[in-house]
Amino acid sequence: IDFHSPGRYTVHKPQADIPEPETWEAASFHLGQSTPLQRFSKPIEVRQHALAMLQQTKRCVCIFTTDLEPWLYHHSSVQQACTRLLLSHPRNQLRILVADPTRAIKEGHRLLQLARRLTSNVHIRKLNPDHPTTSGAYLIADDCGLLERPKADQYAGYALYRDLGRVRVRQAEFDKAWDHGLSDANLRSCLL
Repeated sequence: IDFHSPGRYTVHKPQADIPEPETWEAASFHLGQSTPLQRFSKPIEVRQHALAMLQQTKRCVCIFTTDLEPWLYHHSSVQQACTRLLLSHPRNQLRILVADPTRAIKEGHRLLQLARRLTSNVHIRKLNPDHPTTSGAYLIADDCGLLERPKADQYAGYALYRDLGRVRVRQAEFDKAWDHGLSDANLRSCLL
């Protein structure tokens, strides 16, 4: 069988004009230092406090969320802060407890990508529907920082950069829900 190429072709592939994602500014408070309770009610304020805590965490972050909240956690600034934390020491951890991961799995999420890359440091579990939990959403940074929204469908909440008592209560609640949490095959990677 003889094959003769009809010639060479050039393909014009224009550069995609995708703008760089806007970088987020972190709040100016310091994790571990006593500051008064910081109330917020706007998404930008939630993002600033969350980013400040994620950037300053030294050991462990625990996130209790309904659906991995893309408006808050699906951003390059959050991914960079988490990556820096996890790569700074082999024992550092990111634990995420999510009520319904369906949306994040279907649409993609930066923290899911991170979990698939750093499998020994990032752990994600699905909430057990038989185990009663609170209806809010929160982030625990190390053993002192807490960002909490009492109603997960609202932006209003507060940030505490040093409150060992409240963090201890939330951490115990998180650990109990974590122990009853379910692993979801869709959250694990299956790379070929």
